[in-house]
Amino acid sequence: MLDTLHKLFICTDLIVASRKKSFDVNVALHAAMEVFWQKGYVGASLAELTKRMGINKPSMYSTFGNKEALFIKAVQHYLETKMQPQILLLSEKGFNLKQRLKKHMMSVLELQCNSENTKGCLLILCQSEMAGGDIPKEAEQLLKDIDDMPNKLYTDFFNNDVESIEQGLNKNAEANGLTIYTHLKGAATMARSGVESSALEYSIDSVIAGIGVH
Repeated sequence: MLDTLHKLFICTDLIVASRKKSFDVNVALHAAMEVFWQKGYVGASLAELTKRMGINKPSMYSTFGNKEALFIKAVQHYLETKMQPQILLLSEKGFNLKQRLKKHMMSVLELQCNSENTKGCLLILCQSEMAGGDIPKEAEQLLKDIDDMPNKLYTDFFNNDVESIEQGLNKNAEANGLTIYTHLKGAATMARSGVESSALEYSIDSVIAGIGVH
């Protein structure tokens, strides 16, 4: 599971702004992440990005590169700041398997549904744009790689967690992992439609019970 986490959270080469910068690089990157989260890759214009980042285009290009390079850094920032804390809930000490799995899934729903300015999942939104052929090659490959990782993450979890093994969930680890990921991807779509996390909690309980967690 730790190996999967290392692969999922891609290290960024972005260095904190030097004293010569007239803006905070991390603040600007976070703002760019929110624009992509709201509008997707295709819908996020350079004008909107630079406006929300509080910088001009020359500053964006010199610090982050072109739109594709900025997007890749924003995705890495999303993984590190939004996804990593949720993944760590799966192994949180002091909670049993059922509690850990529900805490993880509800945390994802809270992120998807209850953010004031952003709804759903940045990754899933942009992955849905790939069919149109408008996402550049490197960014598209990153999104494909990321989409493969949750299945492996959840499969490894069910295969290696002590309580999962005790309950026999490791016997269907891959199917159980796919079930969890499929549900969370569907929930992201519901969140974009304005459904609140509290309305989806019953479905979380049903999925957990359905795969045999007790």
